[in-house]
Amino acid sequence: MSSGCAFGLYHGLVRHRRLRPTPHHFTYRVFSVLLDLDRLAARAKECRLFSFNRFNLFSFHERDHGDGKGALRGWVDAQCVKAGVRRPARIRLLCYPRLLGYVFNPLSVYFCYDEDERLQTVLYEVHNTFGDRHCYLFVLDGSGPARQILRHNCAKEFYVSPFINMQMHYHFCCTEPGEKVAIAIHETDAQGDFLHAGFSGRYRPFTDRTLLQAWIRHPLMTVKVIAGIHYEALRLWRKGAKFHKRPNPPEQMLRIHYVSTSNKTRYRKDSPLHV
Repeated sequence: MSSGCAFGLYHGLVRHRRLRPTPHHFTYRVFSVLLDLDRLAARAKECRLFSFNRFNLFSFHERDHGDGKGALRGWVDAQCVKAGVRRPARIRLLCYPRLLGYVFNPLSVYFCYDEDERLQTVLYEVHNTFGDRHCYLFVLDGSGPARQILRHNCAKEFYVSPFINMQMHYHFCCTEPGEKVAIAIHETDAQGDFLHAGFSGRYRPFTDRTLLQAWIRHPLMTVKVIAGIHYEALRLWRKGAKFHKRPNPPEQMLRIHYVSTSNKTRYRKDSPLHV
């Protein structure tokens, strides 16, 4: 597979490990899709089982992402321009698809490229189960090699879990989609490591055959995602985890950060980046 492939399926594992004060861990088998935002309509014409902004066994709806108003390509362009970056030449999105009309995406990742196929920005879109969404946009300086492990960090600004307070710091690590993909988030506070979470998966082509195979293996995956979130929350509550009241969402949906890609990335041996 070329690293520039526009569409793909990634079968793999979601891992979550909370270290303290209430240790908790789980692993789920899932799959994500990689989509080229400029070729969604064309791909939908090529695949009987996939539709763009319409119901199907698999589908992608623009209103599930960005500001929820559709025209997703234009919305991402606007955020990049706001950050002082040219309109991306290409945008690839890693996310869960709708299955039979339903999806919940805790985290979606946009990889934005310039005309020379160099990664210029990475946008992490976070959703919570209360209907809110927030984005962290990282502008890269282009000094690092292609296909590297990328690392970004920032303060937590958005309420996700009722069992984690807001005084946290995110450390994002990711690889660009290729034969493998990995997204990891290490959450820390003043005492150090608090939680490790991530997804790692291996590529398969995006065809009717592989879509059908994915559905046979995971027929209720998108329902499992939201059910799993509530089930694990119940387990944490039964363990006595402290509940934190939900604050108002940030006034600004997007926060922009500028990072250097030239530094070596260090990550734990148990990180999901090991795929």
